[in-house]
Amino acid sequence: MSKEIINRFNPGDVVRHFKRELLTNDKRLSNMYLYKIIGEAQHTETGEKLMIYMALYDDFRVYARPLEMFCGLTDKEKYPNIKQKYRFEVV
Repeated sequence: MSKEIINRFNPGDVVRHFKRELLTNDKRLSNMYLYKIIGEAQHTETGEKLMIYMALYDDFRVYARPLEMFCGLTDKEKYPNIKQKYRFEVV
């Protein structure tokens, strides 16, 4: 994965998950599938890089996802009608 792709997120950025496109217009008025980037972390055992982010809806849960997966492309085979290129993109 290129550094350009990995470095496109900064702490404090608000990002949207591609599934936001599947919401009805009413649901899009909510913050569903919007997240705030907290920052990158490193797994203590494996050294794997992780993205730490917080949901901006419901219970504001904090998540960790492998950085490569976070920055990955949307699965166009599984979701052929999704227009968003990457799994997460800055709003």
